[in-house]
Amino acid sequence: MTQVRRSAQQAAVPPSTVARLPGYLRALDELASAGVTTTSSDELARAAGVGPAQLRKDLSYLGSYGRRGVGYDVAHLAEQVGVVLGLRVERRVVIVGIGYLGHALASYSGFAERGFAVVALVDVDEAVVGTLVGGLVVEPFDELARVVAATGATIGVIATPAAAAQDVCDALVAAGVGGILTFAPRALRTPAHVDVRAVDVASELQILAFHDTRRQVPGA
Repeated sequence: MTQVRRSAQQAAVPPSTVARLPGYLRALDELASAGVTTTSSDELARAAGVGPAQLRKDLSYLGSYGRRGVGYDVAHLAEQVGVVLGLRVERRVVIVGIGYLGHALASYSGFAERGFAVVALVDVDEAVVGTLVGGLVVEPFDELARVVAATGATIGVIATPAAAAQDVCDALVAAGVGGILTFAPRALRTPAHVDVRAVDVASELQILAFHDTRRQVPGA
């Protein structure tokens, strides 16, 4: 079971609520972009895809209850959510595996918009090492520890084939990285102090296939 260091305020927020906060922040950003300055719990819940009661309960953990007859101040609430998620301090990211996926992630502008800075790219392929991707030179995998120390990266992204993922994970942990996002379709073993989030596209598609099949079966 993974653990994450949190501030006193964040420690009181249940993991299930934390998982929904990015959706609330995305909805708030969309409302702000549309010129909306205040929003009701019903409107925000609808934009975030949750029920109003669930949203109010989640936001109560942040100490935000809105104002009766007025609702939530969009900018202020977005700031609160950002603080709880730790997005008001830039997080430095190293991406390991610069194939098609790694290349796309390295060039993705959305990271910077959320307070994440991709500061290093690493690969084992000599044909890739030394090339320029997203404005960064790809470094050799055997220099990962030096790269992490030099850049101050605290989050690692694994975009390698599944067979290499555990070795990459071990190397990231040994280098001092405390948070790992993996796209490799396999479970990773990590120490308790390292937090791991997995994005398994194939598994998500299989779940969609299950529900699609049920929709096509009468009475299911």
